[in-house]
Amino acid sequence: MPRNLIDITDLSVEEIDQLIATAEDIIANPVKYQDACAHKQLATLFFEPSTRTRLSFESAMLALGGNTLGFSEASSSSTAKGETVGDTIHTVSCYADIIAMRHPKEGAPFAASQFSEVPIINAGDGGHNHPTQTLTDLLTIHREKGRLNNFTIGFCGDLKFGRTVHSLVNALSRYDRINFVLISPTELKLPRYVKEEALKKKGIPYTQTTDLESVIPQLDILYMTRVQKERFFNEEDYLRLKDSYILTPEKLENAKADLSILHPLPRVNEITVAVDKDPRAAYWRQVKNGKYIRMALILKLLGIQV
Repeated sequence: MPRNLIDITDLSVEEIDQLIATAEDIIANPVKYQDACAHKQLATLFFEPSTRTRLSFESAMLALGGNTLGFSEASSSSTAKGETVGDTIHTVSCYADIIAMRHPKEGAPFAASQFSEVPIINAGDGGHNHPTQTLTDLLTIHREKGRLNNFTIGFCGDLKFGRTVHSLVNALSRYDRINFVLISPTELKLPRYVKEEALKKKGIPYTQTTDLESVIPQLDILYMTRVQKERFFNEEDYLRLKDSYILTPEKLENAKADLSILHPLPRVNEITVAVDKDPRAAYWRQVKNGKYIRMALILKLLGIQV
C-alpha cells in the first residue's frame, strides 16, 4: 500500500523534523534537487478553489524536475457528470505517481486513499484538516524562531471552521512547553473535540479569550485567520462575525519586538496592508516556505533520497 498524508498525525514528530531538515537543505542547495523527480507525475485534483496550495504543489514538483496534471475545479472533471470520487481517483492513479487532493467534504481524501494505487496528499478537506499547510507553518516557525518548542502562540479568528488551526494545534501539542492562547468570538471557538484530544488529554495549558489586544503582549507567535464565508450556513452570521478582528499597526504597539505574525492566507481584511511593512509580518515568507516543505514531502512519499 502507498504511504499517504491525510492527517498531520500520520507523521511522527521525528518524521516532521526530518521533513523540515530536508526543506532547509532544499532552500540551501536547490540545484541538488532539481532532477530528483525527473519523469514523475503529480496530479493536483482540486474540487475546491485554491491559489497558494495548488500552485505551490505544482511549483514544488516542477522544481524537482517532475511534471504536473490535474484540474482546479470540480466542474472541469467528470464528477460534474456524476462520476464518484473513487472512480476519479482510480482513473488518475493510472496516470500519476502521486496525487494532491482538495475537497469541500471532510474525510474525502481518506476515502479517496482507499481507491488509489499511488500516494494521496490531503490538500484540505472542508473544515477538517490541512496537513501540508501545517507543515508549512511548522517550517516557518522553525525558520523564524529556530525551534519548535518553548513559546506562546495565539490563534485568532475563526477557530471553529479553520482547518489550518485544527491541524497546527494537533501538531504543536506534540512539542514541549508550548502555551496556546485561543482568541475568537464565542460562536467560533475551537471545537471541543480538538481541545479534548490535543490539549486537555495531554494536560497542555491554554487560555480562551475574545479580546486580542489584552493578550497580544504575551505572544511569541500570532496566527491570524479569516472568517470563512464558505463554511457558514447563513450569510447573516457571517456578516456579523467577519470583522471580529482586524490587525493594524496600532494594535501591534504593545506586542513583542520579535513577534512572528502568521496567516495561512487568503486574507480578507483581518490584517491591514499597512502591517505588511512590519518586519514581524512573516506570512509572505510563509508562502515561500510552502513550496519547499511540499518538495520535501513529495520526495518522502515517493521514497526518493537525494
